[in-house]
Amino acid sequence: MKLKSLGTALTTAALIATALTGAVATAGTAAAATKPDCSSALVNVKPKATVNIRSAPKTSAKALGTWGKGQKGGVCFGDRKPATGGSYTACGKKSNKWYFGGPNSTSVEGWVPATCLPI
Repeated sequence: MKLKSLGTALTTAALIATALTGAVATAGTAAAATKPDCSSALVNVKPKATVNIRSAPKTSAKALGTWGKGQKGGVCFGDRKPATGGSYTACGKKSNKWYFGGPNSTSVEGWVPATCLPI
């Protein structure tokens, strides 16, 4: 993951999330996530399963790519808290917590389910 592009990608994701909240609310619609603090990143994170990288912290958001099981990557970790978004079940757990990040092998960055990251 290119940490220099994290701020730009993060701003884009936050704008998309904000724009999406203007739509009619339905069951499972996520509230706009606040911009995570990307002043530091947690590196060498390996997902427990392959996960979709999303444009906003909800499962209905556009999938930008995937982050493979066991593939090293990084997540924004300045405030050490995941963002609250849409509910999901992933990696055997139900949650509404999301982290912003992605794999090292690509420049794709976005929102991934927190339950699949060993944080």
